[in-house]
Amino acid sequence: MKGAEAMMKALEAENVKVLFGYPGGQLLPFYDALYQSDLLHILTRHEQAAAHAADGYARASGDVGVCVATSGPGATNLVTGVATAHADSSPVVALTGQVPTKLIGNDAFQEIDALGIFMPITKHNFQIQKTSEIPKIFRKAFEIAKTGRPGAVHVDLPKDVQDDDLDLEKYPIPAEINLQGYKPTKFGHPLQIKKAAELMKIAQRPVIIAGGGVQIANATPELIKLSEYAQIPVCTTLMGKGVFPEEHPLSLGMVGMHGTQASNYSVYESDVLIAIGCRFSDRITGDLSSFAPNTKVIHIDIDPAEIGKNVGVDIPIVGDAKAILKDILIHLMKKEMVNKTEWMENVKKLQKKSMPVMEFDNTPIKPQKVIKEMMVALREVDPSLTNTVLTTDVGQNQMWMAHYFQTSAPKSFLSSGGQGTMGFGFPAAIGAKFARPDANVIAVTGDGGFLMNSQELATIAEYEIPVIVVIFDNRTLGMVYQWQNLYYGKRQCAVHLGETPDFLKLAESYGIGALRVEKPEDINEAFKTALNSGKPYLLDIIIDPSEALHMVPPGGNMTNILFPDRQEPTPKAQCFSEMKKILSPKV
Repeated sequence: MKGAEAMMKALEAENVKVLFGYPGGQLLPFYDALYQSDLLHILTRHEQAAAHAADGYARASGDVGVCVATSGPGATNLVTGVATAHADSSPVVALTGQVPTKLIGNDAFQEIDALGIFMPITKHNFQIQKTSEIPKIFRKAFEIAKTGRPGAVHVDLPKDVQDDDLDLEKYPIPAEINLQGYKPTKFGHPLQIKKAAELMKIAQRPVIIAGGGVQIANATPELIKLSEYAQIPVCTTLMGKGVFPEEHPLSLGMVGMHGTQASNYSVYESDVLIAIGCRFSDRITGDLSSFAPNTKVIHIDIDPAEIGKNVGVDIPIVGDAKAILKDILIHLMKKEMVNKTEWMENVKKLQKKSMPVMEFDNTPIKPQKVIKEMMVALREVDPSLTNTVLTTDVGQNQMWMAHYFQTSAPKSFLSSGGQGTMGFGFPAAIGAKFARPDANVIAVTGDGGFLMNSQELATIAEYEIPVIVVIFDNRTLGMVYQWQNLYYGKRQCAVHLGETPDFLKLAESYGIGALRVEKPEDINEAFKTALNSGKPYLLDIIIDPSEALHMVPPGGNMTNILFPDRQEPTPKAQCFSEMKKILSPKV
């Protein structure tokens, strides 16, 4: 068997069903073997989109997503998507072509040091030097990607290794492996679990911060049981959105820079803070000296490197969130909990202050109104919103959705957190649709983020992938625009996107149905039309560019929440007209 054929067999052994990629010269043997296999390959129109699609597939399914690109520029175009997946602990295996082994280091055509480039942005990195290594390296790559704290793994495939023969009797697939030194801890230390339960029992003002680790561990049932039994309110990070039903009376919403008053104030006032599968990033803590100053911290995480990295911890517990929460519940159910009536009353007051206002009849349309009508339309076909997957891009559209779209199920809200990657939302939705073909999959994006990967309209048109693209169209880079208004004296530089392209004509040029919505009363009907079409669809919704969400200043105290006044658009920078003069033909 040729090496490339063995690679197909190794992928099938890992239960891979779909690959997202883009071929090239150094991958011709791989793609020839792919042609003869049963694997489905989706040709994205850019390698970055292939990585995001694999990432979306992984996040929506919990399985490993696979992306493929050729050597040189193909590999470097994967970098942003691979870094995005790794930052958010998403299990992705990235396969890159490489020049033949004898040419590595000779600056051959389309040669790049893929190992060196991917090393800082992956969990592990392989380059196959001979065909006999294929079975074990593929098995190792998938095992490392999906176990412990999941992450991205890169495998470099020299062309001669793809072409050479492999003796399957001598090197069977799947291979048996022993990853020396790699033994992720699943079960937490019993003594630490007991200490955590004792502290939760006597806590008078406890709060849970649930992060992406709860999502990865499928620990939502245990989280809900813990919250309800011990009467502990729950706030989530952006990556944790969906792990706790947001209509639940103990839900506080998102925490951090763009968090709700209920979450930020509850964390600040807590006496015991239980962090589960979160990194305590700067967007969560702000000024560390004022973050939860009078609290004892219990930190549960499968990655020991995260515990104590940013915030001091009183009770560290390393292991899988699901297993640890089960053990904590066993201890708690033997104990009588401290009465928390006063704390619950305080939490209810904070929740009332955080109640969102979503009913607006203004023109231009308010983003809150768009989200309200989106949920109304979706609930007609999916009453509990458990069969809906939302992907977002990055920027204001992301924060609007994180605040106002109510999620009820894990793995239903996919967004780029660690890297904040514009261009993520749309291709991630493509991957999510393959992971959950029966779900309603909607990509919510700003016009700026959409333009970064708008070429993937060709992908959803070619394969008839029924993803709905919703563009929050304000013709600005909204979040940068907001920050410039707040912190830079309203000096708006390089944030205006101009009036082109016409997104309807762009969609129609690919044969995709599209509607533009400019009036609030038309939003609901537009969503129904898109949902009922059963086809790829684009909604271009013209929103108010002056609308802005509250936020905490970078590095500030998380209780210092700014509620910005209306951001009136100002004239474009003078340099815009000066540039026109420069580019005008001289008489």
